Amino acid sequence: MEETHTGKAALIQANYHTHTRRCLHAGGTDEEYVQEALRQGYDVLGFSDHCPWPYESGYIPRMRMRLEQFAGYRESVLALRDAYRGRIEILLGLEAEYFPRYMDWLLDFAIREGIDYLIFGNHYHESDETGQYFGKIARDQFDVYVRTVLDGLETGMFSYLAHPELPLRSLDWDEGMRPGFEAICQYCAAHDIPLEYNVLGLQLARRTGREGYPHHHFWEIAGSCGCRAIIGMDAHHPRDLRVSLYRQAKKNLETFGVKLTDRIPRVDFVRLRELKQKEKSE
Repeated sequence: MEETHTGKAALIQANYHTHTRRCLHAGGTDEEYVQEALRQGYDVLGFSDHCPWPYESGYIPRMRMRLEQFAGYRESVLALRDAYRGRIEILLGLEAEYFPRYMDWLLDFAIREGIDYLIFGNHYHESDETGQYFGKIARDQFDVYVRTVLDGLETGMFSYLAHPELPLRSLDWDEGMRPGFEAICQYCAAHDIPLEYNVLGLQLARRTGREGYPHHHFWEIAGSCGCRAIIGMDAHHPRDLRVSLYRQAKKNLETFGVKLTDRIPRVDFVRLRELKQKEKSE
């Protein structure tokens, strides 16, 4: 067992993938998530609701908070951080996509608002204003998903890749997908970017009897590439933090020879912006 930050020889139960009801498809109050995390024995709880965007078209999103709601989200998470300090570590994060025309804005936003980390959830192509949802695509769009994952990771803005095999939510596995998933795994291994073992998807598989994501073929590839994994509860309700689900995910990962981490790399957004500005000026 690894040594925790408290000095106890035990696995730190950390979850960095927690939503709130602001995303319009989750339930429970912010504090109920914290209270449940404490009951379940978590040491770290990161809130990472779906990122709001400054839509140029005036688009009103149906699966994320609006930009004007962010201040309330930030205020709530930071108040809970103070209220529960010393009992659990609470982080302010966002789950964001790779929307090319908004990435400079997102970097500035993360710096201005004091965001602790960004999770890369590649849900939509280019933007949900007009883009295709990658969890429900035709087979001939799979390569587009792979390309946008790699492009998003190249920004250097994300601490880990959420539900990396999202297209398998609707597509059945075929061997033609292997090179694309290998490219993702090889990139993440080379850059030490954790891949998320998504527990919400695990719950969906239990209910439907269909393996979508997580998928054993993907995690076999991840293991062979030397990737690190992080367990993401993808909690949309406090009950999604059940430690029995966390332990099942950990047990599943052990069968693939994938090393489990419970600490995410923290991106220095200020330094990243400086580097990007320097590149543009050269």
